[in-house]
Formats: sequence, C-alpha cells, structure tokens
Amino acid sequence: MSPKNLDWTAPLSSHKAQLVLAAVASGVAVGSTILAFQAARQNQKLRDIKKSIRSRDEATALTEYGAPATVSKLQTEPDAELAAKARRGDWDEELILEQLARNRVFLRDAGLKKVRDAFVIVVGCGGVGSWAATMLVRSGIGRVRLVDFDQVTLSSLNRHAVATLADVGTPKVLTLRKHLEQVAPWVEIDARNELWNKENGEMLLSGNPTFVVDAIDNIHTKVDLLHYCKTNGIPVISSMGAGCKSDPTRVNIGDISESIEDPLCRSTRRRLRQKGIAIGIPVVYSLEKPGPGKASLLPLADEEFEKGKVDELSVLPTFRARILPVLGTMPGLFGLCLANHILTHIAGYPMEYSHGKNRIKLYEDIQARLAGQESRLRGNIIGLRLKLTEADIGYVVEEVFKGKSVVSGIPTRLTLTRWEPLPFCHKEDGFWGEEDHRLDVDGVVLMTKDEAKKHEKEVLINRKSPEEVWGKEVVERVNQRQQEESFYAKYR
Repeated sequence: MSPKNLDWTAPLSSHKAQLVLAAVASGVAVGSTILAFQAARQNQKLRDIKKSIRSRDEATALTEYGAPATVSKLQTEPDAELAAKARRGDWDEELILEQLARNRVFLRDAGLKKVRDAFVIVVGCGGVGSWAATMLVRSGIGRVRLVDFDQVTLSSLNRHAVATLADVGTPKVLTLRKHLEQVAPWVEIDARNELWNKENGEMLLSGNPTFVVDAIDNIHTKVDLLHYCKTNGIPVISSMGAGCKSDPTRVNIGDISESIEDPLCRSTRRRLRQKGIAIGIPVVYSLEKPGPGKASLLPLADEEFEKGKVDELSVLPTFRARILPVLGTMPGLFGLCLANHILTHIAGYPMEYSHGKNRIKLYEDIQARLAGQESRLRGNIIGLRLKLTEADIGYVVEEVFKGKSVVSGIPTRLTLTRWEPLPFCHKEDGFWGEEDHRLDVDGVVLMTKDEAKKHEKEVLINRKSPEEVWGKEVVERVNQRQQEESFYAKYR
C-alpha cells in the first residue's frame, strides 16, 4: 500500500508502533539540539577570533609624503600576541581545518598535511612575491620566511597584495607579516628586512626549506639566487618579467630552457647557461610579444640626467633606474601561478604542464654537421671531436642567435657553421690537425642548411669575404652578436 493511501488520522492500533514513533521523534529532537549547540559554539569561537583581531580602521593618518604620521596600532602588540599564542597551540584545530576545508577536500588529508608541514622562503615581496606569499599562507603552508630589503611606496599600491596607504614607508616584509598574521595566526612567519646576496645567502636560506620563491627583478641577484639554489639542491621556482605584459592568456609555467619572448628571462637563462645550468628550474613567464602601441621599458627623462648622479635614483647602485610600466593585475597572476605550482608540487597533486618543443635532437644534429664540416676543412680527419658540447650548441642557437638564421631570420632547417675560414696551412701534409684553431662559441654562426652550404663553398673554401657573399648588414649583425657574447662571457 502506498503512503498516500494510509489514513494517518486513524488511531494507531499497535502499541509497539507508538513507542517506535516516540523514539524517532526524541532522537530527532536530541540531534537537532546537538547540532544547534555545535553551531552556536563554532559561531562563538568565530566571534571571539574576530574580536581579537584589530580593525583596519585604526590606521593612522598619513604625512604629506604618504608615510604613516605615527606608528599604526596594527603594528603594536595584540596582533603579534595573538599569532604567538596560536603558534604555541592556543588555537582550535577544528577551526583551522574549517578554514582550510576547500583545500583539504581538493588535496586530501595526506596532501594538506604535507602543505602544513612545509617551509617556504619568498625572496622578493613586491607585486609578485606578495601575492605568492599571501596565497601560500592562506592555503595552509605552515612556515614562511619573507626576505626583502625594500619599503612600500605609493607606486607599490597598484600591484601589492595587501599594502594600504597606511603602510607606505614601512618595510614590505613587515607589512606582509602584519596582514597575514590576521589571516592565519597559526602560521609561523619570519620577516627578514634584508637584501639577499651571495654573502648572506646561506643564512637567509637556512632551515632546510621545502621550496624557495624567486620574485626578484634585479638580474644579478636573481641569477645568484637561482644558481645557489640549483647547486645546493634547494627546490626553487622563479618569476620572470611581469612588467610590460597585459595578456593573461599568455602566462605559462615551464622549464627555464623553454621560456621565450621575455628579456629578463633571456638574460637570466643566458647567464645561467654560462654557469653550467641550462635546465631544471621551473619559471613563470609570458609568451606575449612586444609590438607597436604596447608598453616598454622607459628611459629616465632628460632632465633627470641633467641633474647628474643618475645612479642615486636606483634603490641600490647596481639596480635599474629606469621606469618599468606595470599593469597591476599581471604581477598578481604571476604570484598566483608561483603559489599554485608550489602547493600542488608539495602535496603531490598530479600536474602536467604544456611544455615547449624538445630541441635536443636538433642540437645533436647540428653538432654532427659541424663536426663533419670541420673534418672536411682539415682534410677529412676521422673521428674528429668538437670542443663545443651539446649544451654549448644549445646556448649558441637559443641565446646568441635567438633560434633564427643570422642571414635570413628563418627559424627552421638550422645548422651552425664556422664563420671565418681556417688560416692558410703551412704544414707538410697541407691540412690543419684536430687541435689547431678549434672552434669556440664565438667562432660559429647560425644559418639554414642551404645557407651553410653556400657559406662553406664561397667563404671557407674559396675564401671570399663574408661581406662579399652576404652583404654588410649580415656582417654587422654577426659582429653585434659576437660583441654581446663577449660581454656575457665574463659571467662564465
């Protein structure tokens, strides 16, 4: 019989049925009471937490220069005390898990535990680094060290994750810590208002970090940090240039060997190659190409140069003193990508990035062709070995000649060729030996295979001048590439 045909108004004939119904009603009432009590208790805990966190309305007025007129109450003891108590265990684990609930169901308990046990160091806490640090703390990373020597400026506010007008003039690391302690007081946040360099690098990266974030925009410091992490086996991810970028669909994560269309990344990659590091560092970079009407690095105004001592305009003597246009949204995207990579990597969450084209086979082919050319020019030496390794060839192809023929600019069917012919031979057998005038990085140029054949016949064998064969413009281009290589060679 279906429920709609039952007569619920009729007296229950069974005493047993009456007892069952009473028990069910009682159970529902008790369960509802327990749930209501638990909800009320949790709401009370949340109210207590909110009362213990100071309001941002307590920030002080600013001076005419945009700095706090007095020390903000947000920087006083109560927030620090709350954070210290939470790190000592005076915090409800149930509330922590509730705050991290969405991450918990995504990464699962085992993954979230790895995240909470992790120690991440963020070097550079500007637009990119502040967003990375913020999302790492919000996502449950248990211990974070913030390293930056700089202060918040008014121009920082278009891209910094948490800074307000009241923070102008205060160290970026203290601004970040102050804010993040109100978000997750149980996270241990170590703020170091210092410049990372080779001299203090070991100290600032001490403690066996799970991961290091490179959010530095100075090329010298960036290369030193990445080289230190790589040679010391410290996992690191680096942010390339977010300045002058505007297309969020072009932001990528990949190995440093795959990154293109980014001057900062190109220079970083080139200097690391010269230090023996060609692959193995994940980076966040943009594939967006420069073009007419797009932002570019701006020189200082003429009147600034007329004042003299332009180097004093930079934060440090070796730091850039030019104006870098930055759309405020892009550093945030880069920082979020950094944090996302670290969280999924630590938790063991399966990720598969779309990687660039593998060119190892291309380098092997170029090496074999170049060895064949050298053998022919020396009288068909059997088993001739080049001084140039596959890594050297990859460096010349990608960094020196940007993956394009120096003659035509064509990016396909490429090979390297000797640029200048061997000197006239004065040996008895009429040929140079394997060790005579061996090729180096600055002695080869990138051409298409057809162009290289022509160059070998006309220049290397018939000894016509390169300018006679290719023209003045190509020769000047080669000279420019060789001069650039001479500059970068000092970083080897």
